[in-house]
Amino acid sequence: MSEIYQVAIDGPSGAGKSTIAKAVARELGIDYIDTGAMYRAIGYKVKLQGVDPSDMAAVQDMLADTQIDLRQGEVFLDGENVSSQIRTPEMSMMASVCSQIPAVREKLVQLQREMGTRKSVIMDGRDIGTNVLKDAIFKIYLTASAEERARRRFLELQEKGEDQSFEDVLADIKQRDHNDMTRELNPLRKAEDAIELDSTGLDIDQVVQKVLEIVRG
Repeated sequence: MSEIYQVAIDGPSGAGKSTIAKAVARELGIDYIDTGAMYRAIGYKVKLQGVDPSDMAAVQDMLADTQIDLRQGEVFLDGENVSSQIRTPEMSMMASVCSQIPAVREKLVQLQREMGTRKSVIMDGRDIGTNVLKDAIFKIYLTASAEERARRRFLELQEKGEDQSFEDVLADIKQRDHNDMTRELNPLRKAEDAIELDSTGLDIDQVVQKVLEIVRG
């Protein structure tokens, strides 16, 4: 496949979207667009320039000359590779703050669309197929039962030594589903032209193969 194309993967929390998207990107030799890393890059620039996130005029000025690109897993902010600088707990917090700013979301969606027009990409999130890449050739709605997603998250937490009951994890997953599906701005929903892929009972390799079958057609 030599032409430029986009793969959009949407779905609820815990469906394995990022893990699958990264693996598919490697197989296809295309760029995985880590939208979370883009928010971290904005947070890094806010910190670097001493911009007050609540000062909308200052944020707008900063965004006007901001460029972000993702190439082969590396994050470039205004031409500089900032991949290591943005992977800190502080930048995670800054990303969370910045993601609440409408002007930041607008700017990053614009950049994500630009990337999707100049090169083949795979992107995952809550509103990629319904908002960011509406014209993507391949749209996949990756889901799994709430119980399956909670089980995966519960095992992850256990491996990290975190003590949380399965019931609490399941309640959290259900709450996040509700929040994502009822939020005012671009709620989570399956695009009309998306293929639904239920990963309940499947391992990562099996899901990756199913996505590759869809893309390779």
